[in-house]
Amino acid sequence: MSDVLQETFKELQKIPWFQELEKKHLEKLASVTALRHVRADEVLFHEGDKEDCLYIVLSGRIALEIFIPHRGKIRIYTVEPQDVFGWSSVTPVVHQRTAGATAVVDGLIACIDSEKLRKICEEDHDLGYMVMRRLANVVASRLLVTRLQLLDMFAHPESQNAK
Repeated sequence: MSDVLQETFKELQKIPWFQELEKKHLEKLASVTALRHVRADEVLFHEGDKEDCLYIVLSGRIALEIFIPHRGKIRIYTVEPQDVFGWSSVTPVVHQRTAGATAVVDGLIACIDSEKLRKICEEDHDLGYMVMRRLANVVASRLLVTRLQLLDMFAHPESQNAK
C-alpha cells in the first residue's frame, strides 16, 4: 500500500461511520478517496456545479449556502468534523450541487469520488448497503434540520405581511 493510500486509510479509520467496516471495505473506500487541505474562506464548490465527490470533514468546518433571490447567500448548515456533505452526488439522479460549500476555518476533508463509490457499492452489495444505510441517516437528519428551519422562517407569516 502506498504512503498516500495508507494515510487515507488511517484517516478513514478514525471516522466512527467506518469503524465497523471490514478491512477490505475500508481499503476499497480509501482507494477512491483523496485527502484535501482547505483554507478558511476557500470555496469548494458553487451551487449548480456538477457533482463529483462525497465529502467528510476530518477537521475544520464547512458552510453550506444557497442563493435566495432578494436576500443573497444564506448559510443553511455548518458541517462539523466527522460529518458528511455532498451526499446527493452518490445518488444516480442528481447531477448538480444544490448548495455551495465554503471552508469556515482551515481544515482537512476526505473527498470520495462519487462515480467510483457508486461502482464499488454496486459491485460489493455488503459495502453498498452499509454506505447507503449511513447516507440515508444523513439525508434524514438534514431533512429534519431543513424542516425546523422552514418552520422557524414561516412561524409568523401574518406579522410579516402586516408590516
